[in-house]
Amino acid sequence: MTERKPQGMPFESWVDRQIREAEERGAFDDLPGAGKPLPDRPYDEMWWIKQKIQSEGLSMPLPPTLALRKEAEEALAEARGARSETQVRQILEEINKKIREAIRTGLSGPPLNLMPFDVDEVVSEWRRAQ
Repeated sequence: MTERKPQGMPFESWVDRQIREAEERGAFDDLPGAGKPLPDRPYDEMWWIKQKIQSEGLSMPLPPTLALRKEAEEALAEARGARSETQVRQILEEINKKIREAIRTGLSGPPLNLMPFDVDEVVSEWRRAQ
């Protein structure tokens, strides 16, 4: 623990002395990134939140409409890589059910801008790709 600032000593001088003594003791010698330039990143006032989320392996929660859009994109990619036509239809019917429910009830967040997939069209694309 550091000592208290002596009476009558300017704060800046006291801080400078604390830093100098710590440097002399080698307190800063083995810090990660020592001798490397600081990363050149554009200023982002939320940098520390993003860094914490990344270091903890978390993901930022999306508003419901954006989460459904993302889920629909993933479902379409999964359907295109499916092994059978039945599987393609099953994947698309599940996501279409969620999309229809969201359109019917409404979700919070930005506009959904999403319509149910045309199952027969995606199946035709899947057949051509096979």
